[in-house]
Amino acid sequence: MRRLLLAGAAALMLCAGTGIGAGAAQAATFRWANDGDVNSMDPYARNETFLLSFTANIYEPLVRRNRELKVEPALAVSWSQPSPTVWRLNLRQGVKFHDGSPFTADDVVFSATRVRAQGSNLTSVLSSVKEVRKVDDFTVEFETHAPDPIFLEEITTWTMMSKRWAEANNATQAVDLTSGQENFATRNANGTGPFMLASREPDRRTVLRANPNWWDKPEHNLDEVVFNVIGNDATRIAALLSGEVDMVYTVPPQDTERLSRAPNVRIHQGPELRTVFLGFDQSRDELLKSDVKGKNPFRDVRVRRAFQQAIDLEAIKTRIMRGQSRPTNLMIGPGVNGWTEAADRIVRPNIDGAKRLLAEAGYPNGFGVTMDCPNDRYVNDEAICTAVVSMLARIGVRVTLNAQTRARYFAEILAPRYQTSFYLLGWTPTTYDAHNTLYNIMGTRGGTRGVFNSGGWSNARFDQLTDQIAVELDATKRQQMIDEAMKIHADEVGHIPLHQQVVVWAARQNISLQLMSDNYFPLRYVRVGQ
Repeated sequence: MRRLLLAGAAALMLCAGTGIGAGAAQAATFRWANDGDVNSMDPYARNETFLLSFTANIYEPLVRRNRELKVEPALAVSWSQPSPTVWRLNLRQGVKFHDGSPFTADDVVFSATRVRAQGSNLTSVLSSVKEVRKVDDFTVEFETHAPDPIFLEEITTWTMMSKRWAEANNATQAVDLTSGQENFATRNANGTGPFMLASREPDRRTVLRANPNWWDKPEHNLDEVVFNVIGNDATRIAALLSGEVDMVYTVPPQDTERLSRAPNVRIHQGPELRTVFLGFDQSRDELLKSDVKGKNPFRDVRVRRAFQQAIDLEAIKTRIMRGQSRPTNLMIGPGVNGWTEAADRIVRPNIDGAKRLLAEAGYPNGFGVTMDCPNDRYVNDEAICTAVVSMLARIGVRVTLNAQTRARYFAEILAPRYQTSFYLLGWTPTTYDAHNTLYNIMGTRGGTRGVFNSGGWSNARFDQLTDQIAVELDATKRQQMIDEAMKIHADEVGHIPLHQQVVVWAARQNISLQLMSDNYFPLRYVRVGQ
């Protein structure tokens, strides 16, 4: 790896000296910060926006999203459908990995095997695929079990890895972060993307260098990217104001107005596709973290509905999110195909009604339960959970808050452990289609379905509809099925949707970047001015 980095540095010096590459004469260092780390350089280690977004600057998919979030060619230059269940992709020729080895169909087939194998957290991206075939060195075919109308959208977050590099470094299998284990790909990287990994200090700093041999024409003018982990909100904002960093990815809502008035700072803000929600363990006979013994109160829909009626979404919006959220009653929001305004009617708080429901369910004095919550993943996540604790106290529910860093939190509540009774989570459907959320978050756990359904809610009719939605080509029929599935979930209070948060970034005035509603941060669009 050291030889690789030295070779890359030498190539960069040659590039600068000869003027090769867009903006070489103005090459710059870009410094940015977030409250939490990436946790792994392995692009299959976790299906989480921040990790996928960061590693997408190093690794690349076959097809990617442009500034308008439309699918466009990347490592595949074109595609066709020889039959309704076969997608044929023609690969870009002349592309090299950062170690100089060529990208071919063998790497695609290998990446398909790796992403679906044990240890990968992205098994669902190819859940519709029956077989991946190499036709020749630069042609691959994906055969799906049934017609898949959103296949290209499903693979935009799946990036390609080098077969030779992974085999040489004993990294042919991804290591799920929940295991607490590592392999070579956890701290090292070898992609085809616009940036190369130069150094990695977990939970502190990661440095990238521009790839002088990138196949695409750079829109950025960056030579070096320095990512800093600054967990404390005040310290992170102070670093931006002082010029220590050029951009802050997570901006606390309480600081947005102040930053908007600060000289040399610009706020970048827009709605996000992510929905933040609460979930309940409905799979166990007895909750792991509760004072109720011998049964599971969350298996009673009256208890779940009581929780829902106790939570004031508007209060969370105004007091915790400072107006930077959109309360919702659906697990998807505007901008996601399948969302309808008619179905999105939030539940108003009803404390007396919630108390009656608890009493009817056999808990007139409430009960105790632990709530798992991240404190560095979503906007004001711990503050939201603290507010929920207070709201549930009004109906006699005694909640013990367990707020942790994202690494510990996800390791506890996600597969394969699901060690939680009550939790907060967020989800962005990477296909921008309702099916992604229905399948991953709400579907019955089993195989690739429901991997992120930490509470284990299950409904047979819902699963049947999800399967039909995956292959239905008639838009009207498909929407009717989505509406029915969403109604089933809402009626059963499978989860409690809270809101879609607002994406807020803050950067120095001389920084040009592209705000994305999926909260991806593509460095290929960043330019540092004078």
